[in-house]
Amino acid sequence: MGIFASFSTSCAVRENTPKVKNKVSNNNTRTPNPKLVPPIAAIPVNEEFRVNLPAIKREFRGVWIASVANINWPSRNNLSVDQQKAEAISMLNMLQENNFNAVIFQARPSADALYTSELEPWSYFLTGKTGEPPYPNYDPLQFWIEEAHKRGMELHVWLNPYRAHHSNGGAVSNQSMVNKLSDITIKLKNGMYWFDPANPKTQGHVSNVVKDLVKRYDLDAIHFDDYFYPYATYNRGVDFPDHESWRIYQSSGGTLSRPDWRRDQVNKFVERIYKEIHAEKNYVKFGISPFGIWKPGYPEGVVGSSQYDELFADAKLWLNKGWVDYFSPQLYWPIDSKGQAFASLLNWWKSENTMNRHLWPGLNTVEVKVSDRPGEIKNQVELSRQILKDDAGEIHWSIAGLTKSSNMLPTLKNGPYKDKALTPKSPWIKMAPLEKPTLFINDNGSSVQTSWSTKNIGNVFHWVLFTQYNGVWESEILTLDNLSKEIPKFKDGKSLNAIAIKAIDRLGNESDYMAKKVK
Repeated sequence: MGIFASFSTSCAVRENTPKVKNKVSNNNTRTPNPKLVPPIAAIPVNEEFRVNLPAIKREFRGVWIASVANINWPSRNNLSVDQQKAEAISMLNMLQENNFNAVIFQARPSADALYTSELEPWSYFLTGKTGEPPYPNYDPLQFWIEEAHKRGMELHVWLNPYRAHHSNGGAVSNQSMVNKLSDITIKLKNGMYWFDPANPKTQGHVSNVVKDLVKRYDLDAIHFDDYFYPYATYNRGVDFPDHESWRIYQSSGGTLSRPDWRRDQVNKFVERIYKEIHAEKNYVKFGISPFGIWKPGYPEGVVGSSQYDELFADAKLWLNKGWVDYFSPQLYWPIDSKGQAFASLLNWWKSENTMNRHLWPGLNTVEVKVSDRPGEIKNQVELSRQILKDDAGEIHWSIAGLTKSSNMLPTLKNGPYKDKALTPKSPWIKMAPLEKPTLFINDNGSSVQTSWSTKNIGNVFHWVLFTQYNGVWESEILTLDNLSKEIPKFKDGKSLNAIAIKAIDRLGNESDYMAKKVK
């Protein structure tokens, strides 16, 4: 990610799961699996009552999974389909067991596709040959979405808007977008190819890719990282050669300087993508993870690269304008870094978050420069909580940082990620409220058999089950396919007094609850 990347359970089918390849409907209603119909229960005779339920724990816990150069998945570009699926399941199970709740999956590393697309070719990183589908054919993105959702995790589709070909992506073939869109593609001195960000054809093509993804797939968010105009090292310090677009702009009477013109083109593109995503499906979020420093000196004492001047990315403006639903600056330095202090940078970005969007920093879990990496990442999570309060969260770069350190996952699981958490709500995105679930209780003597349901189960993503022992409430976050549970009447010498249930939608919004006393 960023400059560092230059280097089974009963399943609930999430909404819009296509029955025919590439056919995904556009409404916000899921078709429940017949297995989700709750068991026949006794008529609920327990008295319903109103209570003060505890707040549900919330924190965004995401992880990047990179496909470019086979960094994370698939681990090689010659795996069989079964091996690809097995790797994905292993990763998702690990994340679920360690209480993560979101996956940032790179489905379009460089104008290619790890999904069925009529706009761009199958990725070299999937099959070893650009344009060649997996055999037997399947849709990897659809697979990742369904398997993540079964486990109660969001799936964010990560794509690079302007990279047309990666230097590790094999030979440039006739199938490559470098040749299909040669009029807007520029070769850089490090061997990569880049779309010209200022060309309207580039903006239109990437817009079509994003809209196609949002329309056809049951994804939870679209995600861009820090690559806008390329880093200067990609072209060995030579200015980006967008001479033709610049000439056309000037000849049409444009008055901006060349750097301001470039930033203006990227700004308009970011605003366009944000609006187009929400026009297609209002509940799909848009997130950007920019380089962690806007400009040196912001805040005072910060030194390093300037994304404003080098990448022509005015990320501060996007946050100020609210053109994102979540914003994840890559704060890849240690807490005590003298020129890039973690707390100072995060507090500065927080001060710029005038539209109160989600602010979830990116953490360099894979290679932050400290002797005790697990301890550092744990401390960064806890420091982020102190700064961000009730809207805390972070994204880990990358899943390799969780697997290649034997102590990383235990340190998180035994510390800040001890309990499951829902993602924070997004109150600026309006959703129809969920209906209150119905709760059924059967007395089995030493336990009570509890089940629940709701009319519009297709709009539910989680359940939260509350149990009260000796007047103290406990809560448990459950996946959609959990529709019943046997609850002991006595636990640790305490008596069960009451049970309550809430439904949670895909944006973390809570329904009203139903609570009943246990006699």
